[in-house]
Amino acid sequence: MFDYKAQKARGDLYRNIRAFFTGKGYLEVFTPTLSPYLIPEPTIKTFSTLFSNEFTGEREMYMIPSPEIFMKEMLASGSPSIFQISSCFRNAEQLGDVHNPEFSMLEYYTLDYDEKDSIALTEEMIKATAISEPQWLKNKSLIITMEEAMWEYAKVDLLKAQEYSHLREEAERLSLYVPDEEAWEDTFNRIFLTYVEPSLPTDREVYLTDYPKQIECLAEDYDDRPYKKRWEMYIKGVEIANCYKEETDKEKTRAYFEKEQKKLEEERNGKGETISKADPNFYTLSLPKCSGGAIGLDRLLMVEYGGEEIAPLLSFPMNALFER
Repeated sequence: MFDYKAQKARGDLYRNIRAFFTGKGYLEVFTPTLSPYLIPEPTIKTFSTLFSNEFTGEREMYMIPSPEIFMKEMLASGSPSIFQISSCFRNAEQLGDVHNPEFSMLEYYTLDYDEKDSIALTEEMIKATAISEPQWLKNKSLIITMEEAMWEYAKVDLLKAQEYSHLREEAERLSLYVPDEEAWEDTFNRIFLTYVEPSLPTDREVYLTDYPKQIECLAEDYDDRPYKKRWEMYIKGVEIANCYKEETDKEKTRAYFEKEQKKLEEERNGKGETISKADPNFYTLSLPKCSGGAIGLDRLLMVEYGGEEIAPLLSFPMNALFER
């Protein structure tokens, strides 16, 4: 159903975002939504399709879960700071209040920034581009480390919990069921999703920093702490943004690709699930020092619009299409 107010609100938000970044000298870029390769991420399931050509034959292609793979290639080729508003796709997503298999994402990379610099940039951007003045926008943001949050909301000492036996004991103390031989990351997520995430303040932006290094991603590690230079931002209890100080070490990137691609293949082999191919050249890129952020625009629009779900803000939400 056509909703004029929702369409206008989205257009206003996108226009404001473009004005904000171009006003700061960022270049708006446009990259493909189909790719023959992806960055291996076992926690994200992808859509695949078949490209067919009478001269080159058939080839499996993938709908991108984010434009990161192409934007980083641009950065390595000498681009300035860049941003993009794009459609992204993730399979096996819930058809729920804040999920849709196709969604809109803002991704932005800032040269010579680290992840802490990106917090200030993101705060400024959200205030400068907002289409309304909700109360949460007027309150000072909370910036809290994962270590602090785990102690505040679950009384778990994250440094001690680097030892899996201690983490498991803490999960069981919190009355959580932990299967035998569960990975550190999965047990951590049981605690985080049950006790920490639901307890985060909902009356302001919350920047949750310094994620455990066991949660694999292409963020740079700290030298003196078992954490990664990564944050996620929540508004009204909803995860809105994700940001890294990007890993630039080629050997660490290669190791990540090999480990995560192997994990992806082992988990999906024989299940009829898409096994995407890893980009064979990605870890050869000479990526400059930069910080990259990604914001789910459907969710941002929702919390600015004052709603509780994204479906009314989508022209054709997937669950409505299935009901035809």
